[in-house]
Amino acid sequence: MERQGKKTRKIAVVIPKYGLVGGAEGFAAALTERLARDPALEIHVFANRRRAEKDAGPIRFHRVPVIPFPRCLRTPGFAVLAQRAIARAGVHIIHAHDRMFRPDLYTMHGIPHRFWVREVRKKRRPSLFDRATIEVEKRMVAGETCGYFLAVSHLAREIFLREYPIDPDRVPVIHPGIDPGAVMDRDDATERREAARRHGLPTAAPLIVFASMNFDIKGLAFLLAGLGRLKSLHADQDFHLLVAGGDDRRKYEAAARAAGIGDRVTFTGVVSREELASIYAAGDLYAMLSKFDTFGMVVLEAMAKGLPAVVSGNVGAKDLIREGDNGFVVPHPEDADRVAETIFQALRPERRIALRTAARATARGCSWEKTAGRVGEIYDRIISSKGIF
Repeated sequence: MERQGKKTRKIAVVIPKYGLVGGAEGFAAALTERLARDPALEIHVFANRRRAEKDAGPIRFHRVPVIPFPRCLRTPGFAVLAQRAIARAGVHIIHAHDRMFRPDLYTMHGIPHRFWVREVRKKRRPSLFDRATIEVEKRMVAGETCGYFLAVSHLAREIFLREYPIDPDRVPVIHPGIDPGAVMDRDDATERREAARRHGLPTAAPLIVFASMNFDIKGLAFLLAGLGRLKSLHADQDFHLLVAGGDDRRKYEAAARAAGIGDRVTFTGVVSREELASIYAAGDLYAMLSKFDTFGMVVLEAMAKGLPAVVSGNVGAKDLIREGDNGFVVPHPEDADRVAETIFQALRPERRIALRTAARATARGCSWEKTAGRVGEIYDRIISSKGIF
């Protein structure tokens, strides 16, 4: 993706939290660090908070204040203050990873906020924060500066175009990537023994992994109900579910008992990224039946460790799923019988090796270098349209 012989282009990357916990924050950092390897690009990150790094490399950081209170000023306040800081720095392209007024391109890690409020959160009326966020987004889309809206999945693109009927050519799909080192073969027996020792897991039962900090949105209730039906429909099928992450544990422990699988579920609480990688490596299947997920980086991370994935039709990462080859899609996660039968098929001993191999191959084809190359091509188009060089 290097552009030898071209003049240096100053790129502003805008996101409130750079490289911290979260899909958008991690995505922005991973992509930006790849782009910064191009000697033709001078990267400036405008953020309020950033991940502490001993060596930031060629990236230059600018701290942008936020207005914490009242909450309704958080989005418009950051947008205005970031725009002022960028104007002082003088850049050629503004690449926003959060809503602001005048970017040149915007990576949409979420969906239109009014859709989120109406269809996902099911709010009867939007809050002042919601209204302010919706207004900033509307002005960004209606403005004349933002040439491209990068969708991380076809699901995100479809919903965006439904809410904002703009030229579809301005809304390309660019999936996130993964580090090549994250894709690896594994020693199943060793990983399983270690996981069993640390978390008190059975060593013989197939291990299903669920990881999230929001059990409601990520569909843990749907998964527990489906596994309850699996136990009823296929009494001989053994399984154990490991739930990693922090949320209302007591509520979901009660749900597991109500589904008749309380003894087959282990809750670990919050774990480090390193520990989560070890859990993936010990697992047999990753399950995420989200109510809505723009992409779902954990799906790709799990596949890199050889876990085929079962996802709902509301998960953007379904773009990566080839039904029955590297995973499965359950269109409606509330259909407990369908969930049960899908997981039953995914756990068939005769299919596990092929599913595992295909999952790893899929992850191997999703590199951050490929993602950065596609974004770099869009930078080229923007520079050309501006006639700067």
